[in-house]
Amino acid sequence: MAEEPVAHPPVVSRDEWLALRREHLVKEKNLTRAADRLRAERRRMPMVEVAKAYEFDGAEGKVDLLGLFQGNRQLIVQHFMFGPDWEKGCPACTGHVDQLGDLSDLGQRSTRYVIVARAPLPKLQAYWAERAWDWPVYSSFGSDFNYDFQVTLDQKRGLRTYNYREWDDLEGEMPGFSVFFQTNGVVYHTYSTFQRGVESLTDSYGLLDITPYGRQEDFEDSPAGWPQRPTYG
Repeated sequence: MAEEPVAHPPVVSRDEWLALRREHLVKEKNLTRAADRLRAERRRMPMVEVAKAYEFDGAEGKVDLLGLFQGNRQLIVQHFMFGPDWEKGCPACTGHVDQLGDLSDLGQRSTRYVIVARAPLPKLQAYWAERAWDWPVYSSFGSDFNYDFQVTLDQKRGLRTYNYREWDDLEGEMPGFSVFFQTNGVVYHTYSTFQRGVESLTDSYGLLDITPYGRQEDFEDSPAGWPQRPTYG
């Protein structure tokens, strides 16, 4: 029995394909170079001190924002959608965590990755056990952390420490990442991204690209004094 017709790309000769592939490769390289320039600009963005105190509940007990660094210079927080009254985490956030690769490069660059959600810690730990995850997770239940970093939206509450997004009438939990930097025991907020901005943040390079120090490799255009090592070294 013949197969039903299916949608597919046009069929051309090998020579035609190579010509079109070369044209497309030029655009791919331009995109890579544009992304490099954007990341170089991001590494030069200023930071703002986090003066407000936050408390998180983790496996090691209560910890403040500085404690989440565990002695590292940079901290990447994934804001995981899991409301206090939910029984399970957001399916999209769950799929994102399922895609995480080997993040050992982060620790080699004084960077820690953690997941923070509003659900109480016992709920988070039960869900982590169900998913067989060992990623570090902390509960921000009872604190303003999610509200202040705009991943829990409440129009009535009106807690916004920065407002570079157009919220319209959005309410509830939102996906996002926030990046922090610490020096001399003082924590600074350097970057946040939300919604589709989190899609590529599943491996070490993608995550390092949103930090002030970047990948810390010598091909990068970084300010003087930034830590760097040989590319791919």
